Amino acid sequence: MNMILAFLPPHRLDKVALRLRKLEGFPGMTVTEARGHGREKLLDEHDARDELTDFTSTVRVEVVVPDELVAPVLDTIYEAAHTGARGDGKVYVLPVSDALRIKTGQRGEAAV
Repeated sequence: MNMILAFLPPHRLDKVALRLRKLEGFPGMTVTEARGHGREKLLDEHDARDELTDFTSTVRVEVVVPDELVAPVLDTIYEAAHTGARGDGKVYVLPVSDALRIKTGQRGEAAV
């Protein structure tokens, strides 16, 4: 199992979410509003006060999937979010060693 963690511009979320929901076996996702900045902001000239408040709105999308869905989910996110412009976002894949569905007590991939 892996967790796919994507940081995307808010205006790309609907397109990404609609395409992900069409994937066979897609288990669902959690979306959280977030704020931050990427490497480009660190290279811009700002005084210290601007650095602390100059964040961009973004969304954080979290999905836990079985190993065989990692590539299709990554491809789908890329195809739906890619514009080639600065700020398209970033996606990380993290290993998940275990999971527990509280309602049923199921563990592992059955809990996803």
